[in-house]
Amino acid sequence: MKSEFRALNAAQQHAAQFAIGCAEAKPLLVIAGAGSGKTSTLAHRVAHLVAAGADPQRLLLLTFSRRAAVELERRAGRALAVLRAGIHAEVPTMLPWAGTFHGIGARLLREYATRVGLAPNFTVHDRGDSEDLMGLVRNAQPAVEATKRRFPAAATCVAIYSRAVNSEASLADVLAGDYPWCANCEDTLRALFDAYVEAKQAQQILDFDDLLLYWAVTLEEPSLAAEIGGRFDHVLVDEYQDTNRLQASILHRLKPDGRGVTVVGDDAQAIYGFRAATVRNILDFPARYAPPATVITLDRNYRSTQAILDASNALMAEARERYAKNLVTDRGAGDKPRLVSVADEAAQAQFVATEVLRHRENGIELRDQAVLFRTASHSAQLELELARRNIPFVKFGGLRFLDAAHVKDVLGILRWIDNPRGRLAGYRTLRLLSGVGPATAARWLDALERSGEPIVELQGFAPPAAAAADWNALVALYCKLNSSAGDWPAEMDSVLDWYQPQLERIHDDAPLRAADLAQLGRIAATYPSRERFLTELTLDPPAAAASEAGPPRLDDDYLILSTIHSAKGLEWKSVAILNGVDGCIPSDMATGRPETIEEERRLLYVAMTRAKDHLAIVLPHRFYVRQQAGLGDRHVYAVQSRFLTPDVSAHFEQQAWPMTAFAEDQQESVGDCRIDVAARVKAAWAQRAR
Repeated sequence: MKSEFRALNAAQQHAAQFAIGCAEAKPLLVIAGAGSGKTSTLAHRVAHLVAAGADPQRLLLLTFSRRAAVELERRAGRALAVLRAGIHAEVPTMLPWAGTFHGIGARLLREYATRVGLAPNFTVHDRGDSEDLMGLVRNAQPAVEATKRRFPAAATCVAIYSRAVNSEASLADVLAGDYPWCANCEDTLRALFDAYVEAKQAQQILDFDDLLLYWAVTLEEPSLAAEIGGRFDHVLVDEYQDTNRLQASILHRLKPDGRGVTVVGDDAQAIYGFRAATVRNILDFPARYAPPATVITLDRNYRSTQAILDASNALMAEARERYAKNLVTDRGAGDKPRLVSVADEAAQAQFVATEVLRHRENGIELRDQAVLFRTASHSAQLELELARRNIPFVKFGGLRFLDAAHVKDVLGILRWIDNPRGRLAGYRTLRLLSGVGPATAARWLDALERSGEPIVELQGFAPPAAAAADWNALVALYCKLNSSAGDWPAEMDSVLDWYQPQLERIHDDAPLRAADLAQLGRIAATYPSRERFLTELTLDPPAAAASEAGPPRLDDDYLILSTIHSAKGLEWKSVAILNGVDGCIPSDMATGRPETIEEERRLLYVAMTRAKDHLAIVLPHRFYVRQQAGLGDRHVYAVQSRFLTPDVSAHFEQQAWPMTAFAEDQQESVGDCRIDVAARVKAAWAQRAR
């Protein structure tokens, strides 16, 4: 055995050397459990193939990011250098055909462009370009009567088109399963998509989906399929559980008999169904060939303690369909993971912040800790608590909560009502009204600025016909909130009730955004007044950053907040998972079909297996819900996630964390002193200017 393989365990060595030197290159499926050294195994397999005589020019390596391809190429080059006794210190260009499905597709299509009816200089559109083009085509379609009835916006149209292409499903099935509210637009959407395709072809444009679609259609021609497939002796695919049906079709058309095919992945980490990925690809892979592909399982974990793995194994043991594996480790038992019951979301935030600081005092840096959640809005309460305690953090997955457009809309309404002379908040509010453009909004704001009686001025405005109903409701809301005496947080409920129709009109994903607004309402209820709510959120907002942002500039250590989807492939010493209750995990928007519920189980598994040493799942007992159907503001009681069954929970330590009582801020009376602060500020600036 060569020395470079001494670091690999027996299963990894088997996968790295499988069928190399045999007359027939059989198909291979490597089921790589979480933390089992998948990347190292795949890189060593590439190195061993090249060392055994495979031409690097005839190896096709397909990954899901260019960065992953570069990393695999780097590791394979180092392993090959060792195999060749150090003759080459590095082989950085050993795999010219390593890249993403889309990148390799683009290269091949340019090479075969003239033979498949494309111009070699075709343009590739990104998602934004695609949405712009779809918008132009949409506006030119006489059948799209968006002013007569609701019709999907351009971004939603692109999403529907993309899902149909990548899932190889009919438009009717996509609408029924994923966009039911658009089902009555099927005929119009079909005509729109036909026109969209014609526009792209007339302009020699391919969008991201076309890079796969044109590649797959090219391979439907037997002679071209044989020619392109014959260029590669080996095709290796990483993260195969995340492929969609179109990508699986490309692979099987390249190598219909499976000769030289290696796919690596983990069915238990298939969590991207919303991108049209399907776990069926990896589950059904062996049966695609006769005889079936060989399956090698990597079940030795190099990340987590055995206690965490035992709980994770128990979770997946209850999956409806899976590749059986039992993750083991040499790291020792470690502390049991914990199920921590708390009173509500506020207590959950306090518990997590306390635990983060406790771990920090015990030597675990903030950057070695993570808080994971199903949906970006679930961290809103925690973000406020971390800001209060001066715990720096970055957030991955979704926008910063207070930067989301719909959240800013609601805060803008409240700020405008609080201060009618605030032009920015007023402009944002007025532009929410259908039929009110920039000029009309500016004209109204000018009138309000000149008026000494804003309410009288508002009542005298004559809105456009399209905005009349919403305008009258807005004026009524304005009058009500200006006349109310500290009726908080009911004022927030009134604003949300007015905004709901605007939300549904403006945003196609209104139900998802509504969850953010419900969370905003719960946060508002923790403040004693509207003024305190607006002031404290302005002065001390959640300091989260978008996924593209770097760490806080003034801190060299920072906590990680992340959606579970964004955390895949990462690891931390300590992990806390928020809202381990039904409705959150699994999401109440993903319980319509058995396959989506199973994906939610896998999502929890991914979250749990990010932890190295410490794992806690937090279980709030209740959630604050604003008034519903005349029931008034109330708390609803949560149920522990259906995935945390007695057999799974037996692997956890059960804890209850008491809610910390915080005393109300004491306010001192300052008597009846009255001063003209504005005049003093002007005088101070005048003094400076002299």
